[in-house]
Formats: sequence, structure tokens, C-alpha cells
Amino acid sequence: MEEGHESERWMGYVDWRNRPALRSRHGGMLAASFVLAVEILENLAFLANASNLVLYLKKFMHLSPSRSANTVTNFMGTAFLLALLGGFLSDALLTTYNIFLISAVIEFLGLVILTVQANSHSLKPPACNPVMAQAPCKEISGGKAAMLFVGLYLVALGVGGIKGSLPPHGAEQFDENNPQGRKQRSTFFNYFVFCLACGALIAVTLVVWVEDNKGWQWGFGISTATILLSIPIFLAGSTTYRNKIPKGSPLTTIAKVLVAAICSICISGSSCKAVMSMPTSPSNPTTTKGNEEEEKGETSKPPSQMATDGLEFLNRAATSRPICQGLQCTIEQVEEVKIVIRILPIFVCTIMLNCCLAQLSTFSIQQAATMDTKVGSLKVPPASLPVFPVVFIIVLAPLYDHIIIPFARRVTKTEIGISHLQRIGIGLVLSIVAMAVAALVEVKRKRAVTRSGLIDSTQPLPITFFWIAFQYLFLGSADLFTLAGLLEFFFTEAPTSMRSLATSLSFASLAMGYYLSSVLVSIINRVTGSRPWLSGPNLNHYHLERFYWLMCVLSALNFIHYLLWAMRYRYRHRA
Repeated sequence: MEEGHESERWMGYVDWRNRPALRSRHGGMLAASFVLAVEILENLAFLANASNLVLYLKKFMHLSPSRSANTVTNFMGTAFLLALLGGFLSDALLTTYNIFLISAVIEFLGLVILTVQANSHSLKPPACNPVMAQAPCKEISGGKAAMLFVGLYLVALGVGGIKGSLPPHGAEQFDENNPQGRKQRSTFFNYFVFCLACGALIAVTLVVWVEDNKGWQWGFGISTATILLSIPIFLAGSTTYRNKIPKGSPLTTIAKVLVAAICSICISGSSCKAVMSMPTSPSNPTTTKGNEEEEKGETSKPPSQMATDGLEFLNRAATSRPICQGLQCTIEQVEEVKIVIRILPIFVCTIMLNCCLAQLSTFSIQQAATMDTKVGSLKVPPASLPVFPVVFIIVLAPLYDHIIIPFARRVTKTEIGISHLQRIGIGLVLSIVAMAVAALVEVKRKRAVTRSGLIDSTQPLPITFFWIAFQYLFLGSADLFTLAGLLEFFFTEAPTSMRSLATSLSFASLAMGYYLSSVLVSIINRVTGSRPWLSGPNLNHYHLERFYWLMCVLSALNFIHYLLWAMRYRYRHRA
């Protein structure tokens, strides 16, 4: 049976050869398993370098601590922000299947450039001794700097495309029209974070050790080989995938509804009135071609016939005569835009948490580098500190999915057990605790600096780096609850035609958090006058504890802001 009967088809989906996807052959947990395996490799390739990059830039490219931190946050912020581009292209032009393959090749090319530079002394600035006047440190510049940043931002572009396409590609393998499919999809998101942590565990232990002991060319080389290996593994699952057919730009729909509503208000000069019902059938001239195809295929879920309460001014986009035919909208399109507007405040409230997470890749690494990193006779690389939250996530994720959630379902008598917004809220609270702990640990570290008199020395302080593990533990826990909750929240709440773009908002929030971290560092140094908090010859001259206390206060205010929106949010009900 090549095409299959109508009831056998996954309507709106095709296989890897653009033939109709069939229920007996495509989708399900087997297809999603290939995605989970690829996520381990993809995150390994990315975090193997990102977690240690701040030390590479400082030691080999001779950037200052602040500039190294800002370069890393800008790089990671750009990578996560470009997830929006990957999500947009997956919804509008190409399938998530194709976007992943293109993005993996781009990341591979970027890693090749970084590997070549790390392997060649002539492509790096001359070696130096920061305490010797005859060999001053000169930071990378000119063509060498261009090569570094071209490699970094090719990697960022590839990572963004993968982050924007891989999670929705896996989530699309499940049938949301039955409870079992929805439960499997929830399990997929939990194990997606689990696999993300597995890749990170290898990255921050094995690969970081290789970078610190064998050379960065080997670290970049491992990442290059890993992302290359992910491509055939992903292709191995091609015959099992169902790929959602792109339905055109979701941004076009959003822009059209907003413009049509504003124009209607400006022309009429009257207040908006809520519309109670509006039929939308294939014969309705306002129905677009994409909607016609969806109505023909998706018979299990009839289109909404009613305009919902709230944001009533948008209803005018569907009920008023447009100034031109191109601005004619349907009630379904208006409702889709309302959903997007309602989830945006939740997105905004998670940015501060991700600003806190940015410290794990920057100042926390530099803190650990000044401390005693020996465990017995073994010297642990500072960039391996994320092993603490990673191991916690690996242990907690299966417990959450197989024990906590089933128990919560029995207690709450609901299908989901713990709601998405509750998970996100738990993560926000944990981030507040993490910043308070980070501030207290930095106070303890600074006391060790004062007692030892090593403020200008490169010798390790007489204090174990295990103290830094506490802030990693709390922030790692916050990441588990928030990232998995956000991914599932955005995917399930977003309109079908915008799911890839909406899911990528989870990573865009990470991007905004990293950018906010860079902005805060710059603003704080300007505001604090002649003795900036985050400036000096080395980290011992910084007032990092004050920065962490400020982050704690901002996180607490952000949580209050989140509660206001979360308590007002009404989940989208599906038949």
C-alpha cells in the first residue's frame, strides 16, 4: 500500500520523500528515539567548547576577564536567538527534517575553522607572560580575530537552526488527539532535557579534560567529529519520521491580523466589539488556502467557531471590511494571534532566570579557576563544574517522569499532573536561591583571598572549588524544571502552524538571558563609577558578591511579575 487509505494517513504530514505519512509506519516513540540520540551528540558538540570557552579566550586569545565573559555570553546568546530563525524556517518554508540537516552542516564548518585555528600557532596571538614586562599579552586582532569570530558565529548559526528544529521535530511524532500520545509527548520533552544533560556530562568531563591536558585542537576536533556523526544517526531514522508540511510564514499571519485590526480601528474610530461567532467553511471567501487544506484533512478537531474573550480589538480584523482584500482575516487566524500574544509574557518572565544561568559559563568558571581544584591527586578542570547540575538532572529527570508525575496525576486527578506554569515557577524560585547562595560563596572566597594575601597572585586560593558546586546545583535544578516546562508549554499552547517558532522561544529566552547578562555587566561598571564592581586586573579585585546580590533581588522581583501573569493565564483547551 503505497499511499494508504484516507484513515491511514497522518493528514498534514509527509515522509522524508514527501509522500503522505502513514499511521502504521511513521511517528511514535521509535521515531522520537533517533531525535533523542542526536540531541546527546548535538549538545555534546556545543557545550564541549561553550563551557570552557571563557578560559580559552582569556588564556590563548588574551582577552580580559570581562571581555571574555561578554564574548561568551554574546556567542551563546546569538546561538540561542538564532533558534527563532530555525523555527521560523521550519514553519514557513522547509520541514524540521531539512532544517536540522542544513544546520548540522553549518555547525560542522564552523567547528572545522576553530579546530584549524587552535592547531596553528600562526593563527593565534603570540604567547605571553602577564607578569613579565618583556612579554606583555596582546589580545587577538585583525585577520586572526576575524577567523575566530567567523568560526564562532558559524557554530552559533548551526546551533540555532538545530535548537529551532530538533525539539519540535521530535514532538511532532506523537498523536495529540489521544491521551496516550499526549503522555508520550510529555515523556519526550522530559527525556529531551535528560539527553541534553547526558551530552553535557560528556562535554564537561571528558572533552574539557582533553582541552586542558591535550590541547584545544583536540577539544574542537572531538566536537567536529561528534556533530558529523549526528548526521548519519539522524538520517537513519528517516523512514520512521512524519514531517509536518510547512504552511507559510506564521509572521505573515500575525502581521496581517495586527495591521487589519489597527486599520479597522483607525478607519471606524469606534470601539471594538466582541464577536460571538463567525462560520469558517471552505466556501467562505475569507478562508485561506492553508485553512482549506487543514479543514479537509483534520476531521477529528473541528475549527473554532467562536471568538474568545480578551483582546477583543483583534476581532475587528475578521469582522470589519478590510481596506484591501489582502488584509481579510478569519476568526481562526485572529485566535492564533491571540494565543501568541498571551504566551509572550510567560516568555519574558523567564529571561531573568536565563540571565542567572549565564553566570555558569562565565564568572562561576572564573571563580573556580582561582580556587583549589584538586580532588586527592586529581586536578579537576574548572569548566567541569557543570557536572554537578548535569548529574542531578540525569537522576531527577527519570524520577520526575516515572514517579513524581504519576503520583501528581493521582493527587490532582488531571492528565498532566503538574502544570507547565507550575514547573516554570519552581524553576524561577530555585534561581533566586541560587543567586543568594552564589553571593554567600563569593563572600567566603573573598575572605580566603584576604587571609592568604594572594589578591594579585595566580596561585590557587586555600579554598576548595566544591563551594561553587552549590550554586551550580540550584541553577541546574532550575534549568530542569524551566526548560522542560517551557518547551512543552510553548509547543502545546501554540497554534499548529506556529509550533516550531513557538518552541524556539524557549531558546530565545536563553539568548535574551545571555544578552541581558552582558548588558548588566556593562551598566554596572558604568554606574559604579571610579571603582567598577566588575573590573580589575583579575577576579580577586571584582565585587562579584554585590553583582550576585543584585541578581538575587532582580530574580525575586521577576518572580512576582511572573505570578501576576501565570495566575491570569488560561490554558488552551483541545478536543
